[in-house]
Amino acid sequence: MALKKKTAAIIAGVAAVALVGGGIGAFALGTGGGGESADAATGDNPAPAFNLTADQDRVSIDAVPEAVASLEASGFEPIESGKLTVVTSPFAAPLALYADDDTTLIGNEVDLAQLIADGLGLELNIQPAAWADWPLGIQSGKYDLILSNVTVTDERKELYDFASYRQDLLGFYVKNDSEIDSITEAADVAGLRVIVGSGTNQEKILQAWDAENIAAGLDPVEYLYFDDTASGALALKSGRADANFGPNATAAYAAAVDGETKLVGTVNGGWPLTADIAAATAKGNGLIESVGIVLAAVIEGGEYAEVLERWGLGSEAVDATEINPPGLPKS
Repeated sequence: MALKKKTAAIIAGVAAVALVGGGIGAFALGTGGGGESADAATGDNPAPAFNLTADQDRVSIDAVPEAVASLEASGFEPIESGKLTVVTSPFAAPLALYADDDTTLIGNEVDLAQLIADGLGLELNIQPAAWADWPLGIQSGKYDLILSNVTVTDERKELYDFASYRQDLLGFYVKNDSEIDSITEAADVAGLRVIVGSGTNQEKILQAWDAENIAAGLDPVEYLYFDDTASGALALKSGRADANFGPNATAAYAAAVDGETKLVGTVNGGWPLTADIAAATAKGNGLIESVGIVLAAVIEGGEYAEVLERWGLGSEAVDATEINPPGLPKS
């Protein structure tokens, strides 16, 4: 495959963001913004520069012959001839967001959608939608595919086919100068003031760990809830909270942009099981096998890793894609 990547432009401003994705309610640290650059250098570790302009110069590939042949053999017909119509929810940097022109869709999910469309020999037609609207859009034939931090679940597998492309990770983030350097198990959160989203999967995990600690005679967790990301971010950075526990992708982006927080541990979003993030399409329409062939090709070719690193998500990379992997069980 020929790689056709140009040098990316450096970013203009950064806006505060909130997460809507994965089918799991979320609290994400907001990012400070404004100015000519999101380079918030701290010490010897300057934050990476994210390209938030409309001129993305995305990583691209040539068509993958095996994927094109698979698509032709499947009988799948794109909604719009010659195009792959992909839906995403542009409300969570760095997964999907609007560029600084407030019109162009950019982000990790958009870049991966570009690779998939390229590999299938189709033109990418990326479409924005609210998170709640994508299921009906896929089922009704409005969209061919969704890439928007969708977690694979047994319930969703009844209606959709999946090709996995990222780990579903939750992250513990603390203030840069915090003495906390590791949170990987229940005992590590004993007695801490932790920001978490009400009703979220991360709250369920934290509650399970807290119950284990209390049973062992350790100090309980103090749960901190905020209605907006800015208030939570301020609480952490001002020392009124010890840690934030939420989706890793958005918190990693915030940490990279403002340089004020650091990752001290990750937990799979399906704990104690393993959850996968995957591209999804209507069940049985024949598309997903071809999508999987492209994902396998770009994982092997290195373009996949380049996209994830471009958006600071290298820690969520998978070694291989899987068609319809085990899903989280119905609750």
